[in-house]
This record gives sequence, structure tokens and C-alpha cells, in this order.
Amino acid sequence: MKGNRIFIAFLLVVSFVACNPNEVFFSYRQTPISGWHKDSLLMFDYHIQDTLSRYDVFLHVRHFGNYPYQNFWMFLENTDAKGNTTQDTIECYLADEFGKWLGTGNAVKEMPVFYRQNIQLPDSGTYQIKVRHGMRDSVLIGIKEIGLRVELIK
Repeated sequence: MKGNRIFIAFLLVVSFVACNPNEVFFSYRQTPISGWHKDSLLMFDYHIQDTLSRYDVFLHVRHFGNYPYQNFWMFLENTDAKGNTTQDTIECYLADEFGKWLGTGNAVKEMPVFYRQNIQLPDSGTYQIKVRHGMRDSVLIGIKEIGLRVELIK
């Protein structure tokens, strides 16, 4: 009986922690195990209905311990609901100056990166973000997945 209560309590805690009611979109795209080619795009489509609210946008970088660099550059192409496209470049640090990995996790490290903060998306419809790596390597090893999270600010 006591074991069942502990199990139910554990499930409730996990469900509360795992769900973020402010998330509008959160998804990952995997890179090939053999390496992420410089010309390969990861695409994220998300739908916005509420044009009065404000949003935060995060990119999540999941990588293995064999990632060869301290930093990571990403080239982004944003397409809004009207089809207008803009480009961005982001640099994030995955390790500190001593080579210690930042972020969470053991075998796979995850680093959330603030991309856009407190923005208003003026049109309802589908928005798209395309991501490609901006490193010098033609085929980049060590990056497992890139995630995109769009969160409603309350």
C-alpha cells in the first residue's frame, strides 16, 4: 500500500514538473549521428493565435561529450506568418574557459539559449525557424539535437 502511494505521488510530481502551461511550442530535431552537414537545415513550424501576448523564444542545444569546441554558432532564418524572412546569428557557450561543460545532463548535455525575449508576434498563423550550424567544419560532430521552445509570458 505504501509503495503505491509513493508511486502515485511520484507520478503527480513528474506531471507537474514536466508540463509548462505557458509553452506554446516545444520540439526537438535530431542531427545525423554521422555528423551535421553545414548545408543541412533543421526546421521548426509553430502556430501563433494570440497576437496580443508577449513571448520568449529559446533554442535548446543537446550535445555529446565529443563536441570539439567551447562555443557553438547557429545561423537562423525566421519566416513570419506573412512570409517575411529575416536572418540571425547566435553564438552560445557550451563549456566554460576550463573546458567544463555547461548546462544539465550527464552523457548528453543540454544547454537552453535565450534567443528572443519579450517579443510580440503581430500576426496569427504559422511561423518558421530554420537552423543550421555556423561552425567552420563541413560536418560537425557532437551535436545531438536542437530544440525550439516558444513560451507565453504571463
